[in-house]
Amino acid sequence: MSTRALPTASALETARVVLGVLIPTIAKGPIIRRPRIVGLVARWDLDARAVGIFRRLQEKYPDGPLLLKLPVRDQAILLAPADVDTVLGGSPEPFSPASSEKRAALSHFEPHNVLISRGPVRSVRRALQEQVLDTHHPVHHLAEWFVPVVRQEMKDLLARAERTGTLPWDDFLDAWYRVVRRVVFGDHARDDKDLTGMIIRLRKDGNWAFLKPVRSRTRARFLQRISDELANAEPGSLAAAMASAPRGDGAEPTEQVPQWLFAFDPAGMATFRALTVLATHPEALAAARREIDGDDSGRRVLPYLRAAVLESLRLWPTTPMILRQTTRPVQWEHGLMPDGCGVLVYAPYFHRDERNLRGAHSFLPERWLTNEDAAWPLVPFSDGPVICPGRQLVLLLTSAALASLVDDHDFSVHSGQRLDPERPLPGTMDNYSITLRVSARR
Repeated sequence: MSTRALPTASALETARVVLGVLIPTIAKGPIIRRPRIVGLVARWDLDARAVGIFRRLQEKYPDGPLLLKLPVRDQAILLAPADVDTVLGGSPEPFSPASSEKRAALSHFEPHNVLISRGPVRSVRRALQEQVLDTHHPVHHLAEWFVPVVRQEMKDLLARAERTGTLPWDDFLDAWYRVVRRVVFGDHARDDKDLTGMIIRLRKDGNWAFLKPVRSRTRARFLQRISDELANAEPGSLAAAMASAPRGDGAEPTEQVPQWLFAFDPAGMATFRALTVLATHPEALAAARREIDGDDSGRRVLPYLRAAVLESLRLWPTTPMILRQTTRPVQWEHGLMPDGCGVLVYAPYFHRDERNLRGAHSFLPERWLTNEDAAWPLVPFSDGPVICPGRQLVLLLTSAALASLVDDHDFSVHSGQRLDPERPLPGTMDNYSITLRVSARR
């Protein structure tokens, strides 16, 4: 093992990463998307260009992480799959998910959340999250409550869409937020747009991380609303599961809940994107409908539709930058990574690598039903000990939503970004621009 420094990018290479990868990704909005910027990134194909920047760096620096010397701190980028396994498998120590920029961003609305916690209290908060979210079970113990909620809200959404003949993103998002509020807090919260509006405002602040002061009063009011919901939790909700769960010292249950509201938002984005792809890919849609027709699980176990959501997230990750920060110096085969070094897994680079993935730019849900890519880092929910604890619940709800939508209705793209199953799928899907045409299935 060498004690020399890791391979270091030149000033020009560092500038290319900053200008071509970091700035466009951050500009889109790391905590909540900025629709206009997403549209520009899609129009200029900046995500695909960013993948190209990483590919060229990997060809020059094939061994070990590559260090970027940035003004604020050292930043390592990962270019090899084995290094991704090392970092994600070595979280939270010595590769902590509580990176400086993540703490600054999330402190705007959840300063004691597990994602930005360190030390023993992190284990306490993680255990609480895993228990409430049923992390290790494909079917949540409250699925009998949750799935009917999804079906009802999608039915109401389709009824409105049939009257107009179209389904724009904003209408889908409104319906999805109703699902989220009912799942998290219960039926009484279905139309509580004020609560959703509060976290949206705070997430917009979070986009600015260090650059915007925390609105302490707004955050306090928001967290008090969450606390009140937990104190009066409705049976059959995640809030009720949280309120009744045993917890250790420092669990801070109130501050674990905002992350659910945050994370369910990109889950809705992935669902709408998957729906758009199904609307333009007849073979995939036919496979989805065969699964629905043969389902005897009450829409709780839909492997193909879960895979469709995963494939949407592979193609267009809602967390494109997986961030870690070293808690001590880490020795690698080709050099030493310093203490406090940022570590970046840029998911699109691995997710769209046509050198190693069959159909890297195609919609192939079946890849998730086999082990063909098991050795490659496809990480839509991260991986390792810090994998998203809500992964299974998200897939339960999103697959149930897709099943409700495509079972009895046909969709096509009415306006916005077009997809062609005969061509590589774009590096960015601008879901904000898309309106789907809807008709009852004949």
